[in-house]
Amino acid sequence: MARTPRSLTGSVVAITGGGRGIGRATARALISQGARVAIGDIDAALAERTAGQLGAGTVGLALDVTDRASFANFLDQVEDRLGGLDVLINNAGIMPIGPFVEETDATAERLVDINLHGVILGSKLALERFAPRGAGHLVNIASTAGKVGVPGGATYCATKHAVVGLTEAIRGELRGTGIDVSVVMPVVVNTELGSGLPDTRAFKRVEPEDVADAIVEALQTGRYEVYVPRSFNVLMRAKALVPTSVSDLVARLIKGDEVLAKPDHAARAAYEARMAQTIADVDLQAAETEPAAADSAPEREPQVA
Repeated sequence: MARTPRSLTGSVVAITGGGRGIGRATARALISQGARVAIGDIDAALAERTAGQLGAGTVGLALDVTDRASFANFLDQVEDRLGGLDVLINNAGIMPIGPFVEETDATAERLVDINLHGVILGSKLALERFAPRGAGHLVNIASTAGKVGVPGGATYCATKHAVVGLTEAIRGELRGTGIDVSVVMPVVVNTELGSGLPDTRAFKRVEPEDVADAIVEALQTGRYEVYVPRSFNVLMRAKALVPTSVSDLVARLIKGDEVLAKPDHAARAAYEARMAQTIADVDLQAAETEPAAADSAPEREPQVA
């Protein structure tokens, strides 16, 4: 017998990367369920503007998911303004793509820092709040690229594989505690991040509202593994049963191997420019702080073997 869906009325939900795309759509869907929502975004002005547009007392706050102090401050503000945290949705992520050997080290570092380290930080900070109450729900947004390696997005796929593994391990550690964990794995989503990417012959891109609805269902039912569309689960089960040569052939037939390898760069230009600027800004900050750190470092006695 199917369980009665949990009510989300009054639940306090924090969403990272909530200024646009999946995060924004999820905030709207949760508000319609009666949840109290806070969105965090690296672009503080965007977070505040989006929160104002969503209404219903939604809070928009600055958040750098790669910085522990920023993340902790974000969650503290959420709890101060809305009440004890019930749900954290680790949604923030980036997807610069291209041939692996042409990827800069700065790009790889930024991908890992946001897509993986940000999820690790958020998960730890949320669980510290959930544990004393023996309740809460952690939702980590991964991707179907967290289950299959896709040419043109090697490091991106690596970060999403890591999020899937991380979430599975956390779920095992929390078994019996009353805390729920979900990992959400959509195909290409019709957002700026997914702009210019071709559809496969088997799966068309989904809308951010489709992902939002799946997240709401996971919160209501406690579902752990969430594919969007759900039918992608069938492909994953079949892939596990056939030889690699067969799964490679299927990927070529449905053009799954072209999704990240053959983007329309003109359609993707705005996103690529924003990612390039983000990576350049971080690279510049690192270059500016390293000499200062070296100058202020105390002198050390030479080491004698």
